Amino acid sequence: MAHILVVEDDLQYRQMLVHMLERDGHQITLASNGMEAMQWLEKLQPDLILTDILMPQMDGVEIILALSQCSNSIPIIAMSGGRRAISSQFNLESASLLGVKEVLTKPFSHADLRRVITAMLP
Repeated sequence: MAHILVVEDDLQYRQMLVHMLERDGHQITLASNGMEAMQWLEKLQPDLILTDILMPQMDGVEIILALSQCSNSIPIIAMSGGRRAISSQFNLESASLLGVKEVLTKPFSHADLRRVITAMLP
């Protein structure tokens, strides 16, 4: 299956994603924020990046921008649950405007996750 870099600051959500992805046979590398993800990307080339949008230190939009500036072609799936005044729809529309092809609104099902991963990988 695929090697997926999961970028998620919420520990419980990260654990849930690991459980779902491992059940589907994927290899997973974890990052708890965008800065950690960028450090991993200096060392490895995952098949796919699954990133939250709202995170401390470096958010998902900043990851998407940084990768597009260096012409990195790793497919990205953005996910967001929104927070207070900022809706998940706004966050995901922002990611789509930056070229992300698939988005997930939290909470989402294992079937939804599987569907977008299948759509993004050859």
